[in-house]
Amino acid sequence: MNRVDIRLRLLPLLLILLIPLPCFAIPAETIPPPNPHLNEPKPTTILVRVVAHGSMVLGKDIGGARVTITDVASGQILVSGLQQGDAGDQNQIMRTPRLMGEPVYSSRASASFTTTLELTHPMLVDIAAEGPLAYPTATQRVSTRTWLIPGHDLTSDGIVLTLYGYIIQIEHPKSGEPLIAKDDVMLRASVRTLSGALVRPHGDWDSRKVHIYGEVLIGDRVLERLQMFYSGDDTGFEAPFFVPPSKDAPDGITLRVVAADPASGNFGVGHAKYPVLSERLPPKSPR
Repeated sequence: MNRVDIRLRLLPLLLILLIPLPCFAIPAETIPPPNPHLNEPKPTTILVRVVAHGSMVLGKDIGGARVTITDVASGQILVSGLQQGDAGDQNQIMRTPRLMGEPVYSSRASASFTTTLELTHPMLVDIAAEGPLAYPTATQRVSTRTWLIPGHDLTSDGIVLTLYGYIIQIEHPKSGEPLIAKDDVMLRASVRTLSGALVRPHGDWDSRKVHIYGEVLIGDRVLERLQMFYSGDDTGFEAPFFVPPSKDAPDGITLRVVAADPASGNFGVGHAKYPVLSERLPPKSPR
């Protein structure tokens, strides 16, 4: 067999090898169709809970709190509303040990502010709260900045915003009540956390850890500082003082009560103004 014959016999075999077989063909890379829902807004629930530092949730008894959520990029207010509900379960919040990450305020019903936003993209927001709304002189404000991600709800305890301070009310004498010069008067004041819980000895909010005192002022000048002691009832703390002569206080006096707990960072101030009338003269004896 010559070389020509060999080449002619091998030629069909080579042609067969060069023909691509369907089973060995590599399919072209396919591009998946775009997801039509990627750019649709997704409902996202945000729960905000405003609490008093070292205490309970700000509930309806003290007017609750106002919550505002603002878009950082545009400055637009996305939503604003009131926290409603109860202060929460004292045993669960104040006395129950728990592991990190376990809910503190949501294991029992407690006040909160909940809203649902339609988000199309991650959004950086400022979440602000102020309260207690029923006590304007004790109202505090706090804010935090965080990302909201479409479709990722913030629930359970939610975003917890903590307010520091005390509610201090002068119970006696009543604000604006005229005082008689040189009279011996009892100053009484109640001290509560911003959630409305009474501060008193041996309680969850122990007054023995808090420096509570009163001051008598004429104008901006402190005339006397009064150490206040627990009176045993809801009026809280008391201390006696003498009303200064009316000639020394032509514009009246101011009573100021201070509660300070540096260990917790809670501080509060209450004050009220009073006119001072001339001292009572003893009745003239008949002749």
